[in-house]
Amino acid sequence: MSPKLIDLSPEEYLASFDKFGIHLGLERIQQLLDSLGNPQNQIPVIHVAGTNGKGSVCAFLLSILQAAGYRVGRYTSPHLIDWRERITINGEWISHQDLFVALNQVEAAIAPNLPPTQFEVITAAMWWYFAEQKVDIAILETGLGGRLDATNVCDRPLVCAITSIGMDHCQQLGDTLAAIASEKAGIIKPQCPVVIAENDSEAIAALQKKVTECHATVVWVEAARRTDAGAIYQDFVYPLPLQGNHQLINSAVAIAAVRVLQNQGWQISDEAIRVGMANTRWAGRLQWMEFNFHGKRRKILIDGAHNVAAAQYLRQFVDEAFPQQRKRWIVGILNTKDRLGILKELLDADDLLFPVPVPSPATTPPQDLADLATSIFKGYPKSHPLHSPKFYPSLELGLEAAFADGGEERENEPIILCGSLYLVGEFLSRNI
Repeated sequence: MSPKLIDLSPEEYLASFDKFGIHLGLERIQQLLDSLGNPQNQIPVIHVAGTNGKGSVCAFLLSILQAAGYRVGRYTSPHLIDWRERITINGEWISHQDLFVALNQVEAAIAPNLPPTQFEVITAAMWWYFAEQKVDIAILETGLGGRLDATNVCDRPLVCAITSIGMDHCQQLGDTLAAIASEKAGIIKPQCPVVIAENDSEAIAALQKKVTECHATVVWVEAARRTDAGAIYQDFVYPLPLQGNHQLINSAVAIAAVRVLQNQGWQISDEAIRVGMANTRWAGRLQWMEFNFHGKRRKILIDGAHNVAAAQYLRQFVDEAFPQQRKRWIVGILNTKDRLGILKELLDADDLLFPVPVPSPATTPPQDLADLATSIFKGYPKSHPLHSPKFYPSLELGLEAAFADGGEERENEPIILCGSLYLVGEFLSRNI
């Protein structure tokens, strides 16, 4: 039996469910929601799945729908600093008191013979809270996969969106793009509309199979094109404040989903789309920050980049922004990720690496990252004496080394922190 929430803070209560780990399946969440009066059936829903880009698409949709005058719930994961980030209404985090009340409701609904996972508990709290708050519409990001994800309990979503699919969470979802895409496709429902980003042909085939089985109306989305003012998708010009070329496909997916809503009668003007796009923010993703470090103002780029595809996007961005310049990488990666693949995408021959731990029991030891980087550097045709990276037992020491004075040349070298959203969260928490 789980502990009574009245004796715990929300953070302590949620931490008590760590022991149940990750167990995909819908039986436990359905039991919880049934005991809570099935709040998921009271809310119009947009459901978003994919490997990369889910959070950006949700951020675009929130901003657009809010600009159109709707009261919008959004559910995302993981959080960077605080559990409350995951559950928002019009971008405002759930209050401590409301999260406490919602978790009390969930605690009372838990069946002793079906102990839920941590993600199922917070997801059930989200459903109850959004129903209580009577949001006009909710945007839900899947936690892991789609078919057996705790968010996948809506029979009739307004529209589903599937973003770029890559190799991640292979232990749970499968070790091929087809297998992973099949799991993501599990959010597609019979005769419900779905918008799907351009993807590898193997993934597209798996997605098409599910679309056909469900007789779903599908929009296959191609990336927008860059313009001086932002981007253009199907002759619609809009601002695009989020950085990186991958936002061309993410923003197009969001607009395609909005077009579906417009066809259903939702009152969303083109001006609301433009205003929403212009106002979109998404913390910890290609985000430049200035912060005080030992009395000096420093600038750093932070990005999750926790899988190979995301690392490719990040490398492309910094190469375009800083051509012909050495990069300094502060990197921490979970041991469940493709660490070698991520580092290969990030590191160039002249770069410097500062491996640090992720604030998680699943962190890769920084020395292991240093060893992997050394093997990568040895494979490059040119090398320099600094290609045997040191490693650092804390983020603070890694930052200290990366920002060590090196004259005017160092001042022009970009410093990037990446590899894990948990690491990004640790950085943000020490600089808020």
